[in-house]
Amino acid sequence: MPGMTQHLLPYLIVAFVYMAVALDYWRIATQGKPVDENSFPFQLHSAMVALGLVMHGGLLYRDIFAIGSLNLGVFYALSAILWLTVLIYWLADLKHSLHSLQAFVLPPAALFVLMPGFALKDYYVDTHGFTLFNLHILIAMVAYSLFTFAALHACLMRMAEQALHKKNSWLALPDFPPLMVLDALLFKVLHVGFVLLTITLISGMLFSEEIFGKPLQFNHKTIFSIASWLIYAWLLFGRFKYGWRGKTATRWTLMGFVLLLLAYIGSRFVLHVVLGR
Repeated sequence: MPGMTQHLLPYLIVAFVYMAVALDYWRIATQGKPVDENSFPFQLHSAMVALGLVMHGGLLYRDIFAIGSLNLGVFYALSAILWLTVLIYWLADLKHSLHSLQAFVLPPAALFVLMPGFALKDYYVDTHGFTLFNLHILIAMVAYSLFTFAALHACLMRMAEQALHKKNSWLALPDFPPLMVLDALLFKVLHVGFVLLTITLISGMLFSEEIFGKPLQFNHKTIFSIASWLIYAWLLFGRFKYGWRGKTATRWTLMGFVLLLLAYIGSRFVLHVVLGR
């Protein structure tokens, strides 16, 4: 038992840092008072998130690259994706003051940072000499993280729109940035994510045998990935052609994210957790 506690302690500390920031933000939100975006609490929040990112990144490096091979276990992949999502949020917050997004980004990050601590099995892959495979994984991780951020950002936009129309919300969040700012940031993230997802799909299709050791197979992962790509392509086309924004944009963003989630996380969860393969 002491060994298990010692093993979990670093993960618990990072989760505590993330949740402490989120809870303190909720405390400020429930007061319902105007808040200076440059006030000490928010500066402290930013510093604490940065600290959490450094510690979380250190754990990921140790767990994923510990023996010189790549650990592709689903819990580690999820933790890495949420680490990148928090990093994207932290960088965006420095410019756009997205304090409200803490309520959506940090709680799932606190949950997923704990998951590697409970992983029962590792899935190491020797990637020495497989530059294309490493690049494919890296680009895919960044793409998934950008779309995770976009999905959480879309939830924030829904909340901001409700607040703008004085509708009741299940969570009181102050200091929303202007909807135009949120909308512009959403599509910047979607454009970059779409380019990276396109590269991921093309590299996976053209070099499937070199990357995965077998020819391309049109299984549910491939089908869901292509369907997600089509949804994001349609959304970006609608933005360019018809100026889509607001509910239309957030609806398509969330639909594409659900399909992407089913494509990667669903398949990995079944293989690694359910089937233990």
